[in-house]
Amino acid sequence: MSAFYKATTALAIAAFVTLLLTIAFRGLEYAGPYLLAFFLLLAISARAFPKTKSFAYTVVIFGAAVAALYYPELFVSYGSFKYATLIIPLIQLIMFGMGTSMHYKDFLGVLKAPKGILIGVVSHFIIMPLLGFSIATLSVKFAAMPPEVAAGIILIGCCPNGMASNVVSYLAKANLALSVTITSISTLLSPVVTPFLMNLLAGPLIKINPWLMVADIFKMVMIPIALGLLFSSVAKGRATWLKKVMPLVSMAGIIGIIIIITAAGRDSLLKVGVLLAVLVLLHNIGGYLLGFWSAKLLGMEERDCRTIAIEVGMQNGGMAAGLAKGMGKISTLGLAPVIFSTLMNITGSLLASYWHKKPISSNDESFDLK
Repeated sequence: MSAFYKATTALAIAAFVTLLLTIAFRGLEYAGPYLLAFFLLLAISARAFPKTKSFAYTVVIFGAAVAALYYPELFVSYGSFKYATLIIPLIQLIMFGMGTSMHYKDFLGVLKAPKGILIGVVSHFIIMPLLGFSIATLSVKFAAMPPEVAAGIILIGCCPNGMASNVVSYLAKANLALSVTITSISTLLSPVVTPFLMNLLAGPLIKINPWLMVADIFKMVMIPIALGLLFSSVAKGRATWLKKVMPLVSMAGIIGIIIIITAAGRDSLLKVGVLLAVLVLLHNIGGYLLGFWSAKLLGMEERDCRTIAIEVGMQNGGMAAGLAKGMGKISTLGLAPVIFSTLMNITGSLLASYWHKKPISSNDESFDLK
């Protein structure tokens, strides 16, 4: 470990000790600066080791959420300009980046090995919406969860996979080609499937305008992805710098979205935050388990079962947040997607680390585009 990382680690420990003392003697409301410093220093220190480097981004997300909770006035508006206005442009930028990383070859897998893709897409759009509906309904009935907040659990369940699932599949030694294809197809189906499922399942909890949701998905997701694909085709490898920059831009965009929504929904989050975190964690982990075993029961190979588990359990939180913004309910409906996105980065990293160390049988003849 270099002297720089030794220093940041020591400072992180000092910040943590100060944090504990502040909470003990003054209260949690005074702990903001020390908690923020601890997460930022921990994120830097995590980059010192290959095994912890992948957790740095997740720790930064926690730091961003802390900043929004303790200093919401900084992230709600500047003068008459409301930062929530930036959510949809940020999502469009992220989706454009997703489009530049796609290629028509990603979709050839449908013809080569339709079974894995069919199981992955169908499992995703059955398991996560129904699991979200069950959790949300029970939380309203037995835990007095506000209906609009609970509907956010259904919303995140009805959305397609996110790009994070492709990264986790790669790290988990799963089937990356299958992962990319499932993500691409579920995203292309989302203008039809997501509004239909949301209207069907969340209708009793919140008023849904499915046609407005269709328009928002095209505006936020489909058009930017199409432009990204077009740009990638026209550039034909001449803009390789873009593929290096866009992941960083996407990560920054997700952090920005989390900060804005956390600040906007701070009061609601303080009331139901712990319960909501537990519920969306159950949703996320339940998706992994049900996705894996549904694929296993249908005769998929281990490598593909891992892929489908990840594709089912990980959602496009940015898209869900954008839809909440489009409905004018960012401070209630948008809370579950933000918490889900944060926690899924942690569980996804842990799952990838576990599976990365666990060997796959050599007779695995799973789907591959190579």
